[in-house]
Amino acid sequence: MILGIGSDLANIDRIEATLARFGARFRDRVFTESEQRKAEGRRQTAATYAKRWAAKEACSKALGTGLRMGISWKDMAVSNLATGQPVMHVTGWAADRLAAMTPAGHHAVIHVTLTDDHPWAQAFVVIEALPLAAGVPCLTPHNPGRM
Repeated sequence: MILGIGSDLANIDRIEATLARFGARFRDRVFTESEQRKAEGRRQTAATYAKRWAAKEACSKALGTGLRMGISWKDMAVSNLATGQPVMHVTGWAADRLAAMTPAGHHAVIHVTLTDDHPWAQAFVVIEALPLAAGVPCLTPHNPGRM
């Protein structure tokens, strides 16, 4: 069952200007060290940051809160599988919120997709609840708080 859906559109030029103006102060407030390493290692640095910004906004919407109620930018982080597929990780208040909205006998899976076409970066997030199989622990990278 679908627990939440979120989307966001970010302007790459706006993120690039924010990076130029605030530098590390902005990066350190919004992005995890892992996300920063990924972005700084890419040729399209601003687009990479913009996609992750959009993913965090979309995830907060799918959680039903937006960026309020104690959620932190760093409570949501995007990484990539070896295949390149983006994966959303939640910690802190976001993980607590996800646990609270997940029905008993289910585990949550966060699906995320990212795209960009200058000057836009876009993200969609769908949170799905899947039934737990009897005797099988929930081991997903999307929800480390419930492993």
